[in-house]
Amino acid sequence: MSLVIAQDLCLSYGKKVLFDQDSFTLGPRDRVGLVGANGTGKSSLMKILAGVAQPDSGTVQYSRKARAGYLPQEIAGLPDGTVVEAVMSTVPGRDAMEARLKETEAALAAATDEEDQLELSQSLADLHAELDDFENRYGRHHAERILKGLGFRDTDLAKPTSALSGGWRMRAALAGLLLQDPDLLLLDEPTNHLDVPTLTWFDDFMRRSNKALVLISHDKDFLNRQINRVVSLEVEGVREYAGNYDEYKRLRAEEKELLRARAEKVESRRAELQGFIDRFGAKATKARQAQSRAKMLEKLEKVQVLEERTSMKFRFPEVERSGRDVVTLEGITKRYGAQTIYDGLTGRVERGQRIAVVGANGAGKTTLLKMVAGELAPDTGTVTLGHNVVVGYYAQHHADKLNRQNTIIEEVRPLAADKPESYVRGVLGAFLFSGDDVEKPIGVLSGGERARVALAKLLLVPSNFLLMDEPTNHLDLDSAEMLIEALKGYGGTLLFVSHSRSFINGLASHVWEVADGKLTPHPGNLDDYLYHQQKLQQAAAEASAMAAGQARGEKVASGPMTEKDRKRLEAEARQRRSVVEGPLKKEIAKLEARIAEVEAGQKEREAQLADPALYNDFARAKPLMDTHRASKEELEDLYARWEAAQEKLAEASASLG
Repeated sequence: MSLVIAQDLCLSYGKKVLFDQDSFTLGPRDRVGLVGANGTGKSSLMKILAGVAQPDSGTVQYSRKARAGYLPQEIAGLPDGTVVEAVMSTVPGRDAMEARLKETEAALAAATDEEDQLELSQSLADLHAELDDFENRYGRHHAERILKGLGFRDTDLAKPTSALSGGWRMRAALAGLLLQDPDLLLLDEPTNHLDVPTLTWFDDFMRRSNKALVLISHDKDFLNRQINRVVSLEVEGVREYAGNYDEYKRLRAEEKELLRARAEKVESRRAELQGFIDRFGAKATKARQAQSRAKMLEKLEKVQVLEERTSMKFRFPEVERSGRDVVTLEGITKRYGAQTIYDGLTGRVERGQRIAVVGANGAGKTTLLKMVAGELAPDTGTVTLGHNVVVGYYAQHHADKLNRQNTIIEEVRPLAADKPESYVRGVLGAFLFSGDDVEKPIGVLSGGERARVALAKLLLVPSNFLLMDEPTNHLDLDSAEMLIEALKGYGGTLLFVSHSRSFINGLASHVWEVADGKLTPHPGNLDDYLYHQQKLQQAAAEASAMAAGQARGEKVASGPMTEKDRKRLEAEARQRRSVVEGPLKKEIAKLEARIAEVEAGQKEREAQLADPALYNDFARAKPLMDTHRASKEELEDLYARWEAAQEKLAEASASLG
């Protein structure tokens, strides 16, 4: 059964056609990644699904009683009141239920007839039970848990929503959606304002959900972990692919190659037939054969190969070698009013390192980059650049550094005054600004276009030490991946801030954690850092449990364990593990066997469905299509059950230590 049916959607802005008779459906457990280049209509389609915008024609129909929750990239505002009250008020039904409760209490107080009193008492009891259930699902405790997961502290919960900054307002709006637990979540770049600790919590929270999801994200790792289906906005229209983003890219490439090969085969046959007709069409002895080939030529299929949109293609130029020590920070303190950001910070960046700076919002990540870039002076301490270091700085709010009155070419031309204009235009072309596009004023550009201008400026002034603050914001997924590839080939040193898991994991050789005014370095990428943090938390929990046991007077072994005791404890542990994990492992094995069986059947059917001749016989095609659709739904259910079983097994294993 479909949760949402979008049918024959059409939408245009002037001459630009975004959707033309496009249709698709969403199932109750579909977790869809909505992908496409900037400007192809992802956010527009999300708004149409949310009901906040209307298509030029076509319909979007939800199943009865289905609820959708929508998080846009920018929110208009939040309900008045404290943060926790505002989040709780987003859940529909609370006010109506409390009003019914007051009415029933008043009616009971006024009733004099015994039968009426009994009936109203029962109604009041039912309402209290209903309200208790509502509180368990949507009450203050649950709201506070979600808010804390999204980075709010206890003291923040009582703040008025009017005191929140833009990023924190977005988090509060997201908390409201998660509390509502709608049948369909529509999330447009939900991670843009999340720091790494919050992103980790949000990622885990979303993976535990079995509700439908439509997600736009430029973070490939996050997208891959969340989705089981892709709806892509391609040149040929809206397309659908099973699997995550990586699987979509693989299937798309295979489809493109198959169509290219088929087109070449058809064109070769077309040339062969046309050659015969041209050679023998005028000869009486070959006229019948030429006519036959002409008919064959008319019947040849027209293979439409896949077109791909142009994407950014660039690489960083070669840079001069710097000294071994690129920058040294010593005794740094920085305060904003009464708030201390850094207190005695010390650190050093060495040539060739690629360091990701992580920490909670407000910990001072952007402040650190600004001090290294020389745009902000520390209160005390020194920032010393090494020998032959040339700094390039990509600011988080790079738009503020662009002159809105300049055209694109005017903005970047002074950076390469010694180069011909053709060179500058070539660099801009790599960032998708060609022809008359370079004459556009900065002020009319979209966020993604301004981001590309800022990146072009970095290329025009080669630097061997790049500072980048949230460089993937406003970039589409393909552009973000292209930037990762370009930076992999960069010959200098990199210090950056990013909330994108794929960006950090793809580039970082080290992680700097900033917290409580200090800097703690860790080797490896984000996954390595998170694993280390998890182990530290486990060790702290074990130490706490041991201390609690000692406080209760429990016996703690003081001497060495005998071999007999060790074997007995190991046997007991194996028995406990077998009892807990055994049934889950059997269930997983059974699910995996069924998944393999259904996938094999699907593969055979897909090969048959790929044959155009099949559709000439509808009586044969329809049962095959029906079986394919039913098997697809069964697979989705099996995948969901397999994921749930794996999560249970992981939780059970973790509890056993």
